[in-house]
Amino acid sequence: MAGLVTLSPPVPLDAASLRLKEERLFGILRSLGSVLVAYSGGTDSAYLAWAARQALGDAAVAVTADSPSIPASHKRDAVAFAQQFGIRHEMIPSLEFENPAYSANNPDRCFHCKDELFRRMEEIAPQFEGKAIIYGVNKDDLGDYRPGQGAAQQHGVRAPLVEAGLTKAEIRELSRLAGLPTWDRPAAACLSSRIPYGTPVTPENIRQVEQAEEELKALGFRQFRVRHHTEMARIEIARSEMEKALSLEMCDRITAIFKGLGFTYVALDLSGYRQGSMNEVLPGR
Repeated sequence: MAGLVTLSPPVPLDAASLRLKEERLFGILRSLGSVLVAYSGGTDSAYLAWAARQALGDAAVAVTADSPSIPASHKRDAVAFAQQFGIRHEMIPSLEFENPAYSANNPDRCFHCKDELFRRMEEIAPQFEGKAIIYGVNKDDLGDYRPGQGAAQQHGVRAPLVEAGLTKAEIRELSRLAGLPTWDRPAAACLSSRIPYGTPVTPENIRQVEQAEEELKALGFRQFRVRHHTEMARIEIARSEMEKALSLEMCDRITAIFKGLGFTYVALDLSGYRQGSMNEVLPGR
């Protein structure tokens, strides 16, 4: 079962070991000559895009999928980060919602999303002199249920952060040391991950989730998810922020907002925010 997740100050890590791993990462990137980076703007992909820029200059291009499953605010952040650090950046259309296997929202949904992204990146690669395709999976991700990794293997996509032996905590610390504003960004996932397996994913229900999550952000919450259960919104909020959420005034505000967005029922998950909670229904989890 997925554990509870909270963000905390950076964990003290051995500086020499960190720098060694970062140099190893730069060496891997330089060996590729030129790269297309699958770039969502989250902590891992932002650090990878920055590292690729450091190692390869303009021979590194960050590529973001323009998909309804990515919040508009995340896309804006991705553009701003690339501009701030001088990273070549391309936004490409991603048409996973036209694939019935994706919209059906079975447990392999993530495979079809990444398969679409990597195929699109392969199509544009010749425009950039046949660059290698890389993505930001880290060493910690290998123990989680992530069907998208299977798509990466099928397309021959490299995972330099894994090859360099970097964990999430190490990526956060290296990002902090590099002055990247993404170092403490809360964990993010596509909006489709908020829909229970077996319930079809549509642009309409993920837009409802996006609006609800933007409202929670406006209320000052930092780490949360809105899980879409048809008529009911199940809200997961980090345990460190739960006290604020449990005040009667805040409960009334959230209820009014969510009902205005079309939800009939609004529930607060007392277990709090945890990554991959939708996977808890899968056999063996």
